[in-house]
Amino acid sequence: MRTDGEPATNTDPTPLWSLVVPLKPLVLAKSRLAEAADDILRPHLALAFAQDTVAAALACPAVRGVAVVTDDPAAAVELAALGARIVPDAPAAGLNAALAHGAEAVRAVRPAAAVAALNADLPALRPAELARVLATASVFPRAFLTDAAGIGTTFLSAAPGVELRPAFGGRSRLRHMASGAAEILLDGVDSVRQDVDTGDDLKAALALGVGPRTAERWQSGVHVMDG
Repeated sequence: MRTDGEPATNTDPTPLWSLVVPLKPLVLAKSRLAEAADDILRPHLALAFAQDTVAAALACPAVRGVAVVTDDPAAAVELAALGARIVPDAPAAGLNAALAHGAEAVRAVRPAAAVAALNADLPALRPAELARVLATASVFPRAFLTDAAGIGTTFLSAAPGVELRPAFGGRSRLRHMASGAAEILLDGVDSVRQDVDTGDDLKAALALGVGPRTAERWQSGVHVMDG
């Protein structure tokens, strides 16, 4: 494993994690999916991605809870129904500010929480694969997992007492590495790496096997578009 930081000390080797999932307003989400989905379908797909991501995360035995940072009222209702805690995006200053705010909200309730940021667009997420990533992350003060393209980031963790310091967006792999976070290099965790920004990403996620809400929304949306 590549790491630019020393392993964490005096931490529980198998902590229960609190995950922070950011979600922008659905009408603004997934604009790069225009080649695969029209303006009506894209917000529904964005919600379905988030629902399948949150449901899989909550099914992971290493996860204590999921906090979704969003100001979208429809998404808030649906994701709260799955068991997520909804945190309003008070900073309203972009992705990284939302993630830092979410981590602070989690630690306001559980000061010693191990916290991890997770993308909201991982519709093929498998609880067992997420558990492997979390187990590896627990060894380090901060750790991250790159996306399937090897450029961005889908996961960033911070051990108890460690600041999350998110630097998502664009070439975030290099930024997280430069910040001292350990890069998690695991085989067989494709579902945690496969975020969906483009039509090709969606094809890759569908090939892995997406969750039930994404599968249903995609099939119904395709039928409508074809019709």
